[in-house]
Amino acid sequence: MATEIVVPALGESVTTATVARWIKQQGETVAADEPLVELETDKVTVEVNAPSAGVLSSIVVPEGTEVEVGAVLGLVDAAGAAAAPKPATPAPGPAANPAAGVNPPPRALGPVSRPAAVPAHAPLPAAAKIIAEHQVSAGDIGAGTGKDGRITKGDVLDFLNRPAPAPAAAPAAKAPRQDEPREQRVKMTRLRRTIALRLKEAQNNAAMLTTFNEVDMGAIMALRSEYRDAFEKKHKGVRLGFMSIFVRACCVALKEFPAVNAEIDGDDVVYKNFVHMGIAVGGPSGLVVPVIRDADKLGFAGIEGAISDFGKRARDGALKLDELTGGTFSITNGGIYGSLMSTPILNPPQSAILGMHKIQDRPMAVGGKVEIRPMMYLALSYDHRIVDGKEAVSFLVRVKEGVEDPRRLLLDL
Repeated sequence: MATEIVVPALGESVTTATVARWIKQQGETVAADEPLVELETDKVTVEVNAPSAGVLSSIVVPEGTEVEVGAVLGLVDAAGAAAAPKPATPAPGPAANPAAGVNPPPRALGPVSRPAAVPAHAPLPAAAKIIAEHQVSAGDIGAGTGKDGRITKGDVLDFLNRPAPAPAAAPAAKAPRQDEPREQRVKMTRLRRTIALRLKEAQNNAAMLTTFNEVDMGAIMALRSEYRDAFEKKHKGVRLGFMSIFVRACCVALKEFPAVNAEIDGDDVVYKNFVHMGIAVGGPSGLVVPVIRDADKLGFAGIEGAISDFGKRARDGALKLDELTGGTFSITNGGIYGSLMSTPILNPPQSAILGMHKIQDRPMAVGGKVEIRPMMYLALSYDHRIVDGKEAVSFLVRVKEGVEDPRRLLLDL
């Protein structure tokens, strides 16, 4: 008996996937729950396991094909008998042949409903003669001016004397781009296409602005240097980094400025009484933004542990779909790649995103004297439809204050 391999539920708002790779080939023996095929969704790669032990008797959908949730990908035959591939469309049945003893299928009982035909306006005899001579259609002339809408000779002559409509200009065909011998053409991955669409959607739909500030990293660098070993020892290998401090600083500021943590839904503003913090991490196929649930309830160790786990699984392509949805605010750190300043783009439907950048020693005026300080530029991109400029600037100032004086975070100030 053959068991169908179907596309599983793919998570919130994900309805299609692309068959990326068949791990097993047709005719191979498979064990129950053994990975058979990889599906590439808009966000992550999902493995579909064998529903039962047996033989992969049929591969219905080849690699590179887009499929919907619930579609049949192939068949596993528990008895080991090879099955023919399932046709995409049913083959037509044999034609009825009474002589061969094949009975035609029975007709459906009852009246068959058909759309009523629209009667043409009958031309009068003189009009009909001209229509025949000029080989035109009475339907093109339409309703006539005669009784009951019949077409008269004058109607036909008026039609023949109308100026012919100008032919529609054919759209200029775009000449195919000629690749040079040293170029390589590679099809965009599904993830990269989705990233492109979502970023363009954010630009088209949001009134996006960016405000900037800078933060002195000296205090948290000293804090990290002093407590790094003790922190790692107490929390069993979890390292103290800068991201947890920025996450905590943002959580405190989001409570004071809830519009930065809200979203627009039609004509409504939806305020979130929680913080699901998205952290942008790089993976082999592109940037993904896993979400730390209820980040405002976590301590530094919990945040650092979650970020470390996300980074490792993003590199391994092992993030789950539900870990990439539901964020209310995001942080991206271009500084790890050397970026000194940038304008991060929104992650819809969120209303704001914080961009961190490279730490760089710069001369700063401190207490009337010039000192060399480790400085970082911060950028807050926000949707001006929901967040006012004053709120955005004030939010960023609160983040700066929390980072420059971590004691404020410990005291929830």
